[in-house]
Amino acid sequence: MANKENNPVLLEVKNLYKEYDGRAALDNIDLSIHKGEVVVVLGPSGCGKSTLLRCLNGLEMIQGGDIIFYGESLTGKDVQWQEIRQKIGMVFQNYDLFPHMTVIENILLGPEKVQSRDRNEIMQQATQLLDRVGLLDRKDAYPRQLSGGQKQRIAIVRALCMNPEIMLFDEVTAALDPEMVREVLDVILGLAKQGMTMVIVTHEMGFARLVADRIVFVDFGKVCEIGSPDEFFTNPKTERTRQFLNIFQY
Repeated sequence: MANKENNPVLLEVKNLYKEYDGRAALDNIDLSIHKGEVVVVLGPSGCGKSTLLRCLNGLEMIQGGDIIFYGESLTGKDVQWQEIRQKIGMVFQNYDLFPHMTVIENILLGPEKVQSRDRNEIMQQATQLLDRVGLLDRKDAYPRQLSGGQKQRIAIVRALCMNPEIMLFDEVTAALDPEMVREVLDVILGLAKQGMTMVIVTHEMGFARLVADRIVFVDFGKVCEIGSPDEFFTNPKTERTRQFLNIFQY
């Protein structure tokens, strides 16, 4: 992790506050994410993990604090989130593929319509990415013809084709059957090895330990602990973290 801590800060969260109906969902969150770093956010259901990702992607309004991307604040009224989301990609639990479009049509849509890029250039990139995730032979298939794990890998390829600077993954294996989880996690692990900056929300403890540079433990909308995977899983600093890990028998 030492080498990545020396990398420039790509995304910074300062005193981030988000509430729903007067209740704090995120309570003064502070977090810096360095270029090339993989940060895994853990915590019990309803603790604010997914809300944090949605705030980073501009899908939720915040009531306080700041989000800084490449030194520029993302909390002003004039922020062009359509442009920012091309740089901060996000993959959700539920693939959101267009059912009437083939795999390759789903992938080409954003780069072609939003970024106005050359179709042949996008096709070349999409082909390479599909080959990397083992789905090149399914490029002309429709979503209904794919398994859940295949759909999720296509969703990842679609996001990558926008050439994001950072990727956010929100429980991308939560809707999958157990036998399909591994194929999706392998793709994300491959991205980590290639240096992609990522923030990952997951309940897969073994995967978190394997892929993360840092673990961020959140509970009741607060950051309770931040540390390396070894520190977090073998020598947790807080009693709340120990209670959480005991559930998973770590």
